[in-house]
Amino acid sequence: MTTTHRETVGPRFDPTLMQRARELAWAALHGIRERMHPGISEDEAKVEAAEVFRELGFERLWHPTYIRIGSNTTKTYRQRSDSGVRLGENDSYFIDIGLVFDGHEGDVGDTFVVGHAPEQQACANAARALFHEVAQAWRMQGLSGQALYAFADERAKAMGWRLNHEIKGHRVCDFPHSIHKAGDLGDLEATPSGGLWILEIQIAHPTEPFGAFYEDLLTDAPAR
Repeated sequence: MTTTHRETVGPRFDPTLMQRARELAWAALHGIRERMHPGISEDEAKVEAAEVFRELGFERLWHPTYIRIGSNTTKTYRQRSDSGVRLGENDSYFIDIGLVFDGHEGDVGDTFVVGHAPEQQACANAARALFHEVAQAWRMQGLSGQALYAFADERAKAMGWRLNHEIKGHRVCDFPHSIHKAGDLGDLEATPSGGLWILEIQIAHPTEPFGAFYEDLLTDAPAR
């Protein structure tokens, strides 16, 4: 499949609306964060998330909402959470949401800590830092999707974390991007264009049962 085909967009595609969808998705994520508290379960958090989405006027989900708590932060979207997990007093969780606004896809994710959990906080900070390093390497060096994830793996190891290789990023555009069957960013042999690809970073502690996740749209300007 050619890179041109992999970056095909639909007839409604508008970069301005893509950016708006991104901003609203981040607003939704932080709205969910404000509702998280010790004792909440993942299912209860998803109920709160749905209320946040309605308040922001979303059109639909384009992928399920993932809220992972504690040891479930090491799991990918393909894996079921262990049941019965609730947010502890000193704990971490991540949020991964995919929403459609004005016919365009927003996809964002981040990890947060409650209470005093310094190792989990270091992991969350590392996921954000690694995302920004990889995104900057794309901006400055024009790396391919494959090279970006090779770089991410190298840097994660140097930082003392384990990169989850099953998480490789993906396309977004006007809904539904899936009709273009673009494949994963981590398999792209060419340099990805800005405003069309989600860079996903998921790391985990090498021995302890917790991890962190961060994702955002690759854009020519530095990410948030």
